[in-house]
Amino acid sequence: MAKFAESELVLNKDGSVYHLNLKPRHIADYVLIVGDPSRVHRISKHFDKIEYEMNKREFITHVGTYKGTRITAMSTGMGTDNIEIFFTELDALVNIDLKKKEIKPRKKSLKVIRIGTSGGIQEDVPVGSHVASEYGLGLDNLMAFYNYPQDEFADKICSRVQKEVGLEFKPYLAKGSSELLAQISEGMIVGNTITSPGFYAPQGRKIRLDLRYPKLLQHLARFHYRNFWLTNFEMETSALYAMAQMLGHQMLSVNAIIANRASGAFSKNPYRTVDALIKKVLDRIAVQS
Repeated sequence: MAKFAESELVLNKDGSVYHLNLKPRHIADYVLIVGDPSRVHRISKHFDKIEYEMNKREFITHVGTYKGTRITAMSTGMGTDNIEIFFTELDALVNIDLKKKEIKPRKKSLKVIRIGTSGGIQEDVPVGSHVASEYGLGLDNLMAFYNYPQDEFADKICSRVQKEVGLEFKPYLAKGSSELLAQISEGMIVGNTITSPGFYAPQGRKIRLDLRYPKLLQHLARFHYRNFWLTNFEMETSALYAMAQMLGHQMLSVNAIIANRASGAFSKNPYRTVDALIKKVLDRIAVQS
């Protein structure tokens, strides 16, 4: 079995992975992730105890237990570029022998749940609600660098989105874990999330610069194929779903809706919506563990 070169799988002097600065013992079966590093504490404040903390760049990690269930809580920062780093190194921690720098013969599958903030694009996805994403539609180009397979349904959705919006590129579509969706989503809106490579123009916001796709928001809000509709915008879900599929992990993205683009509303207390979602996810993990 070929070994990874030092330049390809980079480790720190203490043997931890390069960006996350973590070792295999720090990864629990459940991994909760957030974009904002300050939000890690909003998860770990509920823990019975915290056994480990690490701060490295935007990747903040707290490891602890909640009602007896061991959990790794981490921040990824914003964007699909950070997601690629996060998921590659997370998988390496459990599926690569870091001392030998060889892939392990038996693979481990983690349960990873993103707790994020998002903007609804439909009137029936109101501010203050929670959305569990069945699919992520990627407007980013990350999967152009991987051999990511698209089935017939995904290819049809992406071709139609490209045509109806008038995009110069073809998006990709990735599905989350059906098992985690069933475990976590009770009482939430089950939707399909658009992942954008930015917050302003890639989500149809115009501040000073002109937009190449001035009707992007309207086209995406109107798009549907049979019973498939797009419900909300954010910046990580599609990459998380695609990386999880390729690496063999279970992944679910749940979203606190703090804005509604259809009505122009923004939450007056976004932390309340986020904190309620965090507690809901923690309790549903603990019940199933």
